[in-house]
Amino acid sequence: MMKEREKFLPSNLFEGMTSIRAILQAGELGTSDRRITEILYDKNRRTSRTKELHYLEKISASKGFVLTPCEEEKIDSITIGTSHGGIVARCTDRSPVYLEAQTLPTTGFYVMLDGIEDPYNFGYALRSIYAAGADGVILPQRNWMTAAGVVCRSSAGASELLSLYTSAPEEAVDFFRNGGYKIVCADKKNSCSVYDADLRRPIFLIVGGEKRGIRASVLSQADCIVRLDYGRAFPAALSAASAASILSYEVFRQNRQL
Repeated sequence: MMKEREKFLPSNLFEGMTSIRAILQAGELGTSDRRITEILYDKNRRTSRTKELHYLEKISASKGFVLTPCEEEKIDSITIGTSHGGIVARCTDRSPVYLEAQTLPTTGFYVMLDGIEDPYNFGYALRSIYAAGADGVILPQRNWMTAAGVVCRSSAGASELLSLYTSAPEEAVDFFRNGGYKIVCADKKNSCSVYDADLRRPIFLIVGGEKRGIRASVLSQADCIVRLDYGRAFPAALSAASAASILSYEVFRQNRQL
């Protein structure tokens, strides 16, 4: 139960090589300024991780981190998950990037996530949005990037590789509209099926959480409101992560020839 609660706490501890590789790649790509300060690894697994540890030792000086061998119990005591593989990284914070300071591509695809209640679901959503080819994700000021290690692991590193920006929803709508983007919101009222909607780029897609949805002030500014049709009668809503995945891939499908 304690470790379950810990997933909601601020943390810059990143678990596993997938997360570590993502942080290093993000630094090269310029999508994040997060840095690794220390890597701890299970000294009893050094033989099985020889290649990875040799690589990390080779770049450690230039990247500014140290490698520390330790007991398995030490790593287990500071991690939340069980898939860390005996290696974790302590990292710096990631600096916020403000949307209004950016230059938009003419055929871009951006997504705003607002109201996802769980860092794992948030990470799952980012994984799908990244895989579907989005150029970036806009987040309100209160978001799950404080629990960055959990989000990175659940997103398979996508949270570090994605360009993330912060903005108030209403200000983001104005910014993208002024940039010539179509504003598309996911909701039921006054909606059309996502499969009948024109989702050609440039597009700004807004997905709300299961509980609060999208605020009325934002919905009123939408160029198009889309819904997800079900294959049978089903009274419940899909999770925001599932909805974001389906919607993002429909955007990808409609823009494959661009």
